Amino acid sequence: MPKVSLDIPQELVDDIKVHVGDNKKFVSLADAIRTACRKMLDQLDAIDTRHGRGGQQ
Repeated sequence: MPKVSLDIPQELVDDIKVHVGDNKKFVSLADAIRTACRKMLDQLDAIDTRHGRGGQQ
């Protein structure tokens, strides 16, 4: 799996970490970010479909 490095504002990291850990929705910060990316791409595909664009390539 490729590694990606990016800068994220600390406030956003803090907000995400509230949902990370034992008995929470995500097992790690990376898991939360991957899930958010997948959800965003699904939403963009849905928008493309509604507008008659191809969506996924």
